[in-house]
Amino acid sequence: MTLMRTLACRIFEAPAIAILLFAAVGAQAASLTADLDRTTVPVGETVTLNLNFEGINPQGTPSLPALPNLAFQGVRQSTSMIIINGQSSSKVTYSYVLQATQPGEVTIPAMQFQAGGQIVASQPLQLKIVPAAGGANAATNIAFIRLIVPKTEVYLHEALPIEMHLYCQTVQDVQMPQLKAEGFTLTHSTEQPAQSQTQLNGAVYNLFVFRLSATPARVGRVTLGPAECSLTLLIPIRRSRDPFDPLGLFGPSHQRRPTTLQSDPVVMNVQPLPSEDVPPTFNGAVGNFVLAVTAAPTNVAVGDPITVKVNISGRGRLDAIKLPPQPQWRDFNTYSATKKIESSDPIGLAGTAAIEQIITPQNHEVRQLPPVEFSFFDPAQGQYRTLRSQTIPLTVRNASVAVVPPPAPTNAAASAQQPVDDILHIRSQFGAAAAPGLLIRQPWFIGLQFVPIAAWIGLVIARKRREVLENNPRLRRRREVAQRVRHGVKELHALAAAQDSDAFFATLFRVLQEQIGERLDVPASAITEAVIDERLRDSALPSESLAALHDLFQTCNQARYAPHKSRQELSAIIPRVERVLSDLQRLNP
Repeated sequence: MTLMRTLACRIFEAPAIAILLFAAVGAQAASLTADLDRTTVPVGETVTLNLNFEGINPQGTPSLPALPNLAFQGVRQSTSMIIINGQSSSKVTYSYVLQATQPGEVTIPAMQFQAGGQIVASQPLQLKIVPAAGGANAATNIAFIRLIVPKTEVYLHEALPIEMHLYCQTVQDVQMPQLKAEGFTLTHSTEQPAQSQTQLNGAVYNLFVFRLSATPARVGRVTLGPAECSLTLLIPIRRSRDPFDPLGLFGPSHQRRPTTLQSDPVVMNVQPLPSEDVPPTFNGAVGNFVLAVTAAPTNVAVGDPITVKVNISGRGRLDAIKLPPQPQWRDFNTYSATKKIESSDPIGLAGTAAIEQIITPQNHEVRQLPPVEFSFFDPAQGQYRTLRSQTIPLTVRNASVAVVPPPAPTNAAASAQQPVDDILHIRSQFGAAAAPGLLIRQPWFIGLQFVPIAAWIGLVIARKRREVLENNPRLRRRREVAQRVRHGVKELHALAAAQDSDAFFATLFRVLQEQIGERLDVPASAITEAVIDERLRDSALPSESLAALHDLFQTCNQARYAPHKSRQELSAIIPRVERVLSDLQRLNP
């Protein structure tokens, strides 16, 4: 599967075919979604707005509302149908081609349509139109690449969505674009690049949009870019008229020219966060968030655990969010919190950070859980903001005390009924064995007393180890990465046996990033071939391993767009990966 695969869609021009398809679907929940092939477009170019109707077929082509700074160019319709386990699903897509006429922020409102007695509505979309750009250092008009940045004035640690736009006509051997971003932390999209077509200066280009986010790590004027992409141009050959070949049917029609495209760099002005009026609960979060807090159970005894669930949702770097210490929780014991990220954006800039905090009340006089406070810096407003939850009422009881039950009363009546015998006869035979004596004389009972001591010692050791890991993030990350690498190598064997090339090379790329990032103490997402050259060239890493690293990174990039490899080819890569990982783990950071 190559990056330059042909963009195709099946268009059903006969209304009768579409009617038959929807008749076969039967009862299905109707829905409408809207999406754009890119969120930033230069003036003069076209952008595609897709309206996707699922389970419903509108009568006629839906009309768009008036959209500022956009000119309607045309619309096309496509229909698809999927049957899985006897369940049918259908989708009709209307693709509207819109041309950007002038710069500005455009809000495409939510749209409602009625069809088949049902009303469906789409979600609003945001589109940014930037001034027209030049040819972006292209050697020819066959292909060029642009770096699209929404703004150049940013704050420290403010995550910024950026896009790399690759325009091409007749090319081959396209490699994944690389972005030079010294002083930034990059996070790449988890989805494949969006593919569409656009018109520019009267020519039609295939457009590939690569989305990622960049977070500045230092203040001042920092250069982002350029973006570079290696490919092969297919340049038409102009041949003189040959009397033996008047139609030009023989001989090559294109000249192959390997080329590296390069965009213009962008100079970013990174401002520091204000040092005045910093809230006491601010711990580095930058973005725009909302807070929701729940706690359960609320009827407990002293020392019983209460689970506080804190959901922080919004836009920003979710992986950098941490629950700050709550000074108003003086009457509670707190334990280590856990965090789970649920991202709704492929580049990780929107979603929810779900944090669970275990607390225990210290006395029965506690009547409520004080509000949870979370502070962040809002770059849009240029100021700090503090969110505060509602107070949660609690009922706290004294810890229950075990009471020794009184001895059972003797049954005097039953004793009185027993016949009294003044003469004790000598036993002629041995009866049952006598009952055991006191428990203290039993060896198993004595050994049982050491179980709580051993458990206490084990808990103390576990707590000390946890404290060591909490105070030593490098050691904690080393252990976590070592575990991920072991699991990743096992997964490589399984994927090679299943001949799943895409998942194999994605896992391989992630494992190499994790191990190199841990050794160099940088985020795993920031590891590229350029980082390997800068940081590992003068290290104690053997030259064979350094060359193998370059080869593995290039193989991963090429495999994303190359045909699938066989089981034997995938299995042959694993020993090389294991040797390189072993050398990296022995490398002194």
